Amino acid sequence: MRAAARPDLAAIWRRTWALAQEHGQDPSEVLAVDRLSHLSGVEPGRVPQVVAGTAVEAPLERRVHQRFMRLRATRRDKHGREWPLAAIADEFDAPGASLGPLNAGTGLPRMGHAAGVQRFFGVHAGFLLADSKSAVERALALSATTVPTVPDGRDDLERLSYLTGMTPQAIRLTLDGRPPRLPLKEQVHLRFEHLRRTRVREDGQPHSLAAIAKSFDASGQSLTRLARGEGLPNLAAAAGIQRFYGVEGGFLLADDTEALSSALALIEGELESAVRDRQNPMLAVLRAHDVRSIVTRAGRLSPQGWKSLADHLDDLLAREGQLRVPGTKGGAPIEGAAAEGETP
Repeated sequence: MRAAARPDLAAIWRRTWALAQEHGQDPSEVLAVDRLSHLSGVEPGRVPQVVAGTAVEAPLERRVHQRFMRLRATRRDKHGREWPLAAIADEFDAPGASLGPLNAGTGLPRMGHAAGVQRFFGVHAGFLLADSKSAVERALALSATTVPTVPDGRDDLERLSYLTGMTPQAIRLTLDGRPPRLPLKEQVHLRFEHLRRTRVREDGQPHSLAAIAKSFDASGQSLTRLARGEGLPNLAAAAGIQRFYGVEGGFLLADDTEALSSALALIEGELESAVRDRQNPMLAVLRAHDVRSIVTRAGRLSPQGWKSLADHLDDLLAREGQLRVPGTKGGAPIEGAAAEGETP
């Protein structure tokens, strides 16, 4: 996702902390650095920096190597040992030596191999490719929400299609527990064509292969076989395509079930936010207006100034029928006495 389109991780962290408290969970456990690291693949020491926005992103080759090593270190076999390269590569019918450069940090794996590694360890399709902010963003989302079921088919299939790159028919099959199984080459081609068709230029035309490839210092010719459905891009090109279109690091690789789960989690978060806004109109006001300057100035008020401000807010609330008078129905109880008609 493009940096400009990403939410503030520090704000997400604070909201998740408050949400955990509301549900009676220990926020320090929900948001433990080791847990977020396990979910995201970001080294524990870098997680606070990523949340604060001060982390410097590592080059793709080093990042993929570090994520792979973290998978091997944290997802071990039943005897507590690291999985051998041969066992991992067997997932995609390749020799263990094919993962040698990735294990040594001297090269990127082929795209099919990267998909196989992620499938072997049971992590999401963007685990190896996602930049640090996207990875932590996803981990925070997983800490705060669960993936819902779809009630009565009321979700907008077109919107889900836009978010996932899946056809409405594929979405229906996936929701019914019968996700279509496409060869990886065909899936990646379809997702790429979906991006070109649905994320167009201002003039309504698809971005040219040359413009897409230029964003990661390659030629348009390097994407010709992908556009024709004749081959897979290399991992660097896949990362560049996803970055160009502002989609998460696993968009091209995610199978239908995972792609749909991510989209539903996003929609669930939006709906929960809307419900909170309806329940507390003040939240909607705060989100709709920039009140930071007001808060900053209010922080310099004297105690008398704070009292005047509180009195003024009470006047405004009373005018709109929102003020709850202490000791009345809906208001706070009167200290030191029971309300009339109630048994102490």
